[in-house]
Amino acid sequence: MATIGIIIGSTRAERNGGQIGRWVAETAGGREHDYRVVDLREFDVPILTAATPPMAAGREYEDPRVTEWSQAIDALDGFIFVTPEYNGSVPGPFKNAFDSLGPEWKEKAIAFVGYGFSGGIHVIDEWRRIIRNFSMTAVRNDVVISLPEEFDEGKFHPAPASAQRLELLLDDLEAALVGQ
Repeated sequence: MATIGIIIGSTRAERNGGQIGRWVAETAGGREHDYRVVDLREFDVPILTAATPPMAAGREYEDPRVTEWSQAIDALDGFIFVTPEYNGSVPGPFKNAFDSLGPEWKEKAIAFVGYGFSGGIHVIDEWRRIIRNFSMTAVRNDVVISLPEEFDEGKFHPAPASAQRLELLLDDLEAALVGQ
């Protein structure tokens, strides 16, 4: 049985990612693998300033906050990034947290649930470019959530198509984990 982290990548006080991350966790709840929510907001990952590049640090980081983040990520076999789209790209705090680590990401399976006014399409494309440096296996199916269409008065109401795509994403991710 694999352990898959559903990483909520927004650290904003008022955010939509928490609701979306819980929806992903609830949907995955009856499956054979262990899905757990990892909320980036619960980690105080500092801005990357370490002299040693993370890939060369051998999981020995200068800052204990990075070590705590490292241990949480290293314990996971695969990931679902629940990622907002900020200005057509990756949110700064999430990218910094990703860049602060190295071998913890290497060669693991990953899937994306993007959200924003454009549905998160651009942020998923950006993440796909970024993860190539770590030889991560990205599944083909994504979930893109349109804020204007799937949120009403601050409440998330997933469209039937989003729910169907999430099931496909979970199937793909679990199949990719078999190959690791």
